[in-house]
Amino acid sequence: MVRIALTGGIAAGKSTIAHRLAELGAVVVDADALAREAVEPGSEGLARVAEVFGPGVLGPDGALDRAALGAIVFADPARRRELEGITHPAVRRLAAERMAAAEAADPAAVVVYDVPLLAEAGPDHGFELVVVAHAPAPTRIERMVGLRGMDRAEAERRVASQASDDERLAIADVVIDTGGTLDATLEQVERLWERVRGRS
Repeated sequence: MVRIALTGGIAAGKSTIAHRLAELGAVVVDADALAREAVEPGSEGLARVAEVFGPGVLGPDGALDRAALGAIVFADPARRRELEGITHPAVRRLAAERMAAAEAADPAAVVVYDVPLLAEAGPDHGFELVVVAHAPAPTRIERMVGLRGMDRAEAERRVASQASDDERLAIADVVIDTGGTLDATLEQVERLWERVRGRS
């Protein structure tokens, strides 16, 4: 099995890359989806989040109010670290389970772990290949404002809360430039796939 980490800043185009790799045959494990699973209603993770951040982060239905929680953690690095202390261990456990299942189903599988915060997690990631989706911070801010309708100040705050472009590029084995056209991005993904299949 070949294990690839796919990372990049918010609005850098990771989802586009992951989607294309899945079409080509990769097994994609999405850290954001696992993070949502870790705080589903009734989960230990959600109970802990409500305990630490207060009942205001829960909606009327008892589910997590992501906007309310985001307003807290993106404005305060210490609070964000508290949240990560709750969710990250659960996400790591779930990711390990998904990767083990992929390997059991196909020992020659190519598993892509779509993980936004790899640069923040430190160097001991254990992947054969680190792929960074890269678009400059101003481009990503414009995408969040124009495509997602996010307030500009909030978009800037979210970008600033993550690792810098330089920190992400420093851990890259492969950089996919997502600052251009969609076709240009997909061409780079195709080349990556050819390289990976050649080594698996």
